Amino acid sequence: MSTSTGLAGIGGRIGLAGLTRYQWRIFLVTWLGWALDSADFGLFAIVLRPALTELLGGAPTPAELGRVGGYLAMVGLLGWAIGGMVFGLVADYFGRVRTLAFSIILFSLCTGLQGIAQTPLQLGVFRFLAGLGTGAEAVVGIALVAEAFHSTHRAKVLGIMMTGGAFGALIGGQVYNLVGPYGWRYVFFTGVIPAILLLLLRRGTHEPEHFAAVRERRAAIRAAGAGSEADRDFMALPLRQLFSPALRQSTIIGLLFCLGTLLSIWTSQIWLPTIQGLMLQKEGITGPEAIRHIGNGMMLWGIGGIAGYAAFGFLADWLGRRLTVVFYNIGAIVSGLWLYLGLDAYAHYPLVLPIFGFFVFGVFSGHAVYLPELFPTHVRATAVSFCNGTGRIITSFGPLVAGLLVVPFHGSFNMAAAVMTCFALLSILAMALGRETRDDALPR
Repeated sequence: MSTSTGLAGIGGRIGLAGLTRYQWRIFLVTWLGWALDSADFGLFAIVLRPALTELLGGAPTPAELGRVGGYLAMVGLLGWAIGGMVFGLVADYFGRVRTLAFSIILFSLCTGLQGIAQTPLQLGVFRFLAGLGTGAEAVVGIALVAEAFHSTHRAKVLGIMMTGGAFGALIGGQVYNLVGPYGWRYVFFTGVIPAILLLLLRRGTHEPEHFAAVRERRAAIRAAGAGSEADRDFMALPLRQLFSPALRQSTIIGLLFCLGTLLSIWTSQIWLPTIQGLMLQKEGITGPEAIRHIGNGMMLWGIGGIAGYAAFGFLADWLGRRLTVVFYNIGAIVSGLWLYLGLDAYAHYPLVLPIFGFFVFGVFSGHAVYLPELFPTHVRATAVSFCNGTGRIITSFGPLVAGLLVVPFHGSFNMAAAVMTCFALLSILAMALGRETRDDALPR
């Protein structure tokens, strides 16, 4: 079916890359949403140390920073996981577009509220609520773009869409450079502004034809009654369908894939600014000069991620989905161990950070490319949210575990981060067990 079918009212083709105005709007909304989500997590990591220093009332020890910071990171990821799981189910019933708009509002408002927190508990509550919106936006956006571009460079567009995650680190670094000197609270306040732009872009955007067809079939079955076994299976709770004989293996593969990549990255996402700060402090660099180095370091990490995200779709169409995922995970392990255990001076960080970013960020394009290809439309958002959400519930303990590991590792955040990065091996195992989908049409 032509990608322009049913889209004439939105403007049809506009010539640029052979895409419709509708497709461009979907791409921009999801890309911006993903970028801002990532910027929020990056900014949280950057201001975590000064925020906790103030909220804990003075000069907390590395053990205190590790413990409290680990709990705060955990509740944010739990919010992300729960939000993705709940709103993924909502999106499969009520539509991708409306669910996406609500998630953007929730995420933006609660990000700003973090700036008024007076205790670590309050910061954790607002962090959890912001995570609900973040998780919803991520998984719903993946399903929406996969369906809007089902026959138009799907893997490449999804990979480029996921560059928003790395651009978020880039945006976060710049925001911190500009706003950080005024205090950590003002950094969080900036999270409210972009919601207006995203909501304006969302206006007039309808559901993709894949989901419209599902909605029509559900209405027809309700009107006529579920007479056949196929109709009853189709109308069953999506979460239950994920463990049916037809989809059980895909669900397990997706969960293992998400577990490996999420455990590998989130410890770095939370503790990398602290690791940089401690290395700089060892070399006598503190204050505004350290802020500049850390902000630029996170930008370099994000720039590497941009290249990794964008390259994934092209490599996946050339090498296949599974081999590309394996390549990225091996790269993340090697470059991560090099960064955390192989460097003894900050001068080498600017060289290794973009390489690490390429692999540890870039593999997340596989979540957008591979997972939607494993599941049919009527359970796609639920499946992506379940695999990501369950993975995030489990991996939400990763930064906490890494923070707690600082004590037996004699205060070494580097050693803790290195250990957690190696969990990318789970993702490699998933690809060994999974099936190749490169030449398959997006399931309806």
